[in-house]
Amino acid sequence: MGISEKRMEMKQQLEWNEAQKTLITVDLVAAAKEQLKFLATVDRNRWLYEGHGLDKAIHRYYSCWLPLLAKHSESPYFDGPLVVPLDCEWIWHCHRLNPVRYKTDCEKLYGRILDNHDVVSSVNAKSKQDTEELWKHLYTNEAYDLDSARALSEDVHAKAIQAEKYSDYDLVSAVTRQSPFFYQVSRPHINNNLYLEGAVARYKGFLHLIRRNKERSMKSFTVPTYDIDLIWHTHQLHPASYCKDLVDIMGKVLEHDDTDSDRTKGKKLDTGFSRTTKQWEETYGLRYWRAGAMYRGSSPSPLGNSYYPSNPGCKNADIFHEHQKIMQYPEMEAVEVMLELVDISNLPEGHKGSFFVSFSKTQPDRIFNAKRKLTILSVTGEKQVAYFQCEPNGHLLFDLMSCSSSGLPIPKSVKSVGSVKVSLEDLVCPTSKLTMEKWLEVVPSSKMETVKPICLRVAISVTTPTAAPYVFHFVRPRAFSKNSCLFPLPGRIQHAQNWTRVIDDAGDEVTSLQMRDSKKSKGETDSTLHKEVVGVSKSSEVHSLAELVGKEWLLLDAQWSLQLQTSSSDDGHLFELAGQRNVKFFPGQRLDYEHKHCTKQRSQDDFMTAVEFSAQDPYGKAVALVDLKFGVINVKEEWFLLPGSITAFVLCDTLKKEGYSSLVGSAKHSKEKNFSTQETDVCHEEDNRANLESETEKRVKLDLEATKGNIVAPANEAISGGCGNLMKRGACGSCSAVCGNKLKSGGCGGCGSGGCGSMLESSGCGSGCGGGGCGSMLESGGCGGCGGSGCGGCGGGGCGSMLESGGCGGSGCGGCGGGGCGSMLESGGCGGCGGGGCGSMLESGGCGGCGGGGGGCGNRLESGGCGGCGGGGCGGNSLKSSGCGGCGGGGCGNGLASITTVEVNA
Repeated sequence: MGISEKRMEMKQQLEWNEAQKTLITVDLVAAAKEQLKFLATVDRNRWLYEGHGLDKAIHRYYSCWLPLLAKHSESPYFDGPLVVPLDCEWIWHCHRLNPVRYKTDCEKLYGRILDNHDVVSSVNAKSKQDTEELWKHLYTNEAYDLDSARALSEDVHAKAIQAEKYSDYDLVSAVTRQSPFFYQVSRPHINNNLYLEGAVARYKGFLHLIRRNKERSMKSFTVPTYDIDLIWHTHQLHPASYCKDLVDIMGKVLEHDDTDSDRTKGKKLDTGFSRTTKQWEETYGLRYWRAGAMYRGSSPSPLGNSYYPSNPGCKNADIFHEHQKIMQYPEMEAVEVMLELVDISNLPEGHKGSFFVSFSKTQPDRIFNAKRKLTILSVTGEKQVAYFQCEPNGHLLFDLMSCSSSGLPIPKSVKSVGSVKVSLEDLVCPTSKLTMEKWLEVVPSSKMETVKPICLRVAISVTTPTAAPYVFHFVRPRAFSKNSCLFPLPGRIQHAQNWTRVIDDAGDEVTSLQMRDSKKSKGETDSTLHKEVVGVSKSSEVHSLAELVGKEWLLLDAQWSLQLQTSSSDDGHLFELAGQRNVKFFPGQRLDYEHKHCTKQRSQDDFMTAVEFSAQDPYGKAVALVDLKFGVINVKEEWFLLPGSITAFVLCDTLKKEGYSSLVGSAKHSKEKNFSTQETDVCHEEDNRANLESETEKRVKLDLEATKGNIVAPANEAISGGCGNLMKRGACGSCSAVCGNKLKSGGCGGCGSGGCGSMLESSGCGSGCGGGGCGSMLESGGCGGCGGSGCGGCGGGGCGSMLESGGCGGSGCGGCGGGGCGSMLESGGCGGCGGGGCGSMLESGGCGGCGGGGGGCGNRLESGGCGGCGGGGCGGNSLKSSGCGGCGGGGCGNGLASITTVEVNA
């Protein structure tokens, strides 16, 4: 690094230090946590978002709350804080988020700004008795608390019109704009003090940028990421402090313009975010995009407005059944990682070839277990960002690679120059502030003549660790043979072919399940038919887990009851699991698992979403997703592991035998599921040549977790429509449940079914991590769509590794027809799997993906052809696929670049 570069870094550091001197008179971390709690409460009362309930709340806000607040702030009625009713607080919240208009309205109506000093939210109030008595005295015909039943039953149209005499500000539109905000900031890591402290520092940097633009008489449309926007909102909710602070900082009250929501590429939000990113990084020498602070996609579609209370007979819903031990599984945490390679220094003079970095974990974990490729900004001139999930332990390893070519039509020569690693434990510790950007010295792998050591500038941000979902695969093995990838069950279990094994993503067995005829009770005739589900623990203990009584399954000694819905329900659910909690199964991918903006995806008949309804989540919370076709269950919460797995096991049998197939698909489709014999298995078996699940199911990853995988995305050219992690214009990425990462793409992000997560530099409101499935796709230049079911290849056996094969990566077209593909390196042909599932694929020049059948895809790097998955879904991730970077089964993870807006006029 030369003298000029050092001077620039010093200047940037001084600018950041200057930004941190920005004085703010509010404890923004504590206030942000209070705001998150309040928004969660409002979200449980969505009648406040629209219709009569909203009209009534606006009327009460203008006619009751503001006059009461004005009188109390001038001459307090009593000692102690005033407690604002929930409905009035929500309208007050949205009014204050237009600070200039709120100031104008207050001064017009009351001659001064009405502040929140000595006012407590109803969510945090220890007692509201004094306020409630005062309210009843002042407003004898208006109850203090407004409940949904009364709000929705009263005709408030005439009263709502009267609000115009107070202000012509359209509060209905303001509420509509603010309602989706909570979804973007409702993830667990955002409520963490360490994460919020970083957000406050970035908010100060955000204000400093705007101040600098004003000093230079520059007009700018400065766009925050969602962590910054949360703090900005928090500051505005303290109107007196916000006005005073902003006048001190930049001589005026800063407007918060949230009216522009067009995320189209090239529009105001898109170009504003690109300019903000560029200016931030040039001014501070720090990355603007932050892990966990980016746009998540639009809010999930609601399941209705019905409220289903928990079972009142259950005193403690979190008590685990004694049989829970048969599914012992260690808790796993995950962090989201955002990575960018900014610069490289001290390369030998005249050294030919281009450089890139291959990154991985020194010890692969259950979430992130393959190598990925990322270019260096200073080498390519193109911004690329990798976004992925992994466990918060071990080290990230960066291998600096040199790629050169002789100019002849032969493969490029790629060699390692050196490596460097970064501790993940150090990144998540409080002293790191969850971010790192610095020069790291590369340890050379061989002798290279350099005057100074080669250094790599690495920028990493992480979220705080949160619980990772549990993902289990149901596998019903066949008899063992030397041509099969399957192995017999250990222990004392007899007739292993009748048992369904439950394995995790690493291929480790969690338990085994079997459905069988149960013993007849005393006095019953031989014709009486009983069924039961039994499970076996690792210690070979057999437990009875469920029993069929009439048309009702009783689970775990009747603590749960699975009720089969034979007619269409009001809310569309198919099955209900009642007991400790209230859980309903809906067809397709719903709520956090739903796909967004996708034109191509797997049939929704293949999926069911388990949704819990409770006082905390009256509109439903997705707790699990069942992939009926490929036998996978994704469970978000530990309490649902055992009942959820048993239910998934039973439902597949029910759908096949009891005629319920019409509820989730056509009879033909149900037949195609072919769930084997009466001993239910939840895996998809067609014949001896396809869809055999192996002992090492670590390759079969449908990526139904929230965000699994990574994306590499060129910046500064974003689009909004379409789906899935995309980069390189003209490509189709991959997508499924939630649509996300979209960079420089000119087409559709392909589509699977799990869910597209992130968006990089979207023209919308900032990008974050999606909910559902496919890891990510990097530099896919073709279509991100899906293959079919693949064709044969290796009969029943399975493929091992294939290196530099010039034709098909197996035999036949699809690679491995039955067993599953291992690894494929530089295959010039198809390189995919027809049935079992793909392992890893590096630099495949042809298809490089999975044809579809049963399993799913592992990981793939630099596939020049298809690079996607057909049926099974995307397991790991795809990097640099110039053909079809998509997936058929899983969905897409991750998301970047959140946008809300502010315009600064010099």
